Amino acid sequence: MKTICILVQNYYEIDIRVRRKAEALVAAGYSVDVLALASSFSAEKSYNLNGVNVFTLSLGKKRGSLLRYLYEYAAFFIWCFAKLLSLTGKRKYSIIDVNNLPDFLVFAAVYPRLRGAKIVFDMHEITPEFYMSKYGLRENHLLIRLLKFVEKISFDFADHVITINEPIKKLLEGRGLLASKCSIVMNSVDELLFASASRETPPPVTRKPGQFVMMYHGTLTSIYGLDIAIRAIGEAHKRMPDAEFWILGGGTERKALEELAKKLGVQDKIKFLGNVLPQDVPRWLDCCDAGVLPTRRDVFLEFSFSNKLSEYIITGKPVICSRLRTIRHYFSDDALAFFEPNNPSDLARQMTRLFGRPDLRARLAERAKQEYAPINWDVMKERYLKLTDRLIGARPVIAVRPAVAKVASQS
Repeated sequence: MKTICILVQNYYEIDIRVRRKAEALVAAGYSVDVLALASSFSAEKSYNLNGVNVFTLSLGKKRGSLLRYLYEYAAFFIWCFAKLLSLTGKRKYSIIDVNNLPDFLVFAAVYPRLRGAKIVFDMHEITPEFYMSKYGLRENHLLIRLLKFVEKISFDFADHVITINEPIKKLLEGRGLLASKCSIVMNSVDELLFASASRETPPPVTRKPGQFVMMYHGTLTSIYGLDIAIRAIGEAHKRMPDAEFWILGGGTERKALEELAKKLGVQDKIKFLGNVLPQDVPRWLDCCDAGVLPTRRDVFLEFSFSNKLSEYIITGKPVICSRLRTIRHYFSDDALAFFEPNNPSDLARQMTRLFGRPDLRARLAERAKQEYAPINWDVMKERYLKLTDRLIGARPVIAVRPAVAKVASQS
């Protein structure tokens, strides 16, 4: 049985992209190891989850300052390098699949590469833009120029590069990545796993008959623009009787968002429902009439494509969404209710447009499903597996797909 090792500086249980890849490989007949951060979801440093062997380092993700980022990146790099030294002789890896951040983590796989392993570099973040956004740095800043250099030597080192959408691929090609060396595997939702989630127990909050419910589910941080949505509710609520906005998730912005809702006098129109387990998300989405994704626009977020968008689409919900470059690349105005990013008034316009128009909502939802079909997880999964086969040879004997384990995490 051919063996693949995946490196990710994150908690494996909640890194949905990495879990999708790892479990797809197991189902296709590969043996899969993962090197990741230790989390509160397992008391063991090494364990097996849905057929995937997970090895962890107790490091945490405190982040914040650049020095803290550098410390965590360096510590995880050293651990992965040493762990691969000890595992490679026993496991004889065929592929090392390295997921950024950081980009230089790819060099932790130098020993397996010398032993014949192929290196796949999954760039699901664009590091220079990430730091430009996070710290307000200009493109000509010394740190950004250094990050672009590290990015280039990292993707040059890899045998193949994966990224998450066409606009990012074009961006990287402009920075020296060969088009023939790169494939796109998008952040699409595994519809089989999503559909298998339990809907037997209804959510603890019930909606009133005839009520119009808009919903956001995810982390409450500034970049996702929940304050923009609340201001839009403040402008539009008088034109939308019995409309509510339900916010699922937790984060650093919750208190400020609650205070904003109270200041605008719409606290009775907005429900903060707290963290929701991933397996409970489908039953919550069943309760809403539309999803709202008010993501801010900046140099990094222009390239974002949220998992939440896919989840709304596959459950047949229309989506009110920021007009960001990547999302606009894949979806038309006939599929999503776009509004200009950072503009509460334009968001309020789309909210009132969908309110009281079930025919419009149904048309948007149906067209979004059609436009999503070419990039759904079945398509992306087969693309990833074909890439794996091409790099190391014929696919092994297909294994029975493991049962889905329910792991508690934030949506």
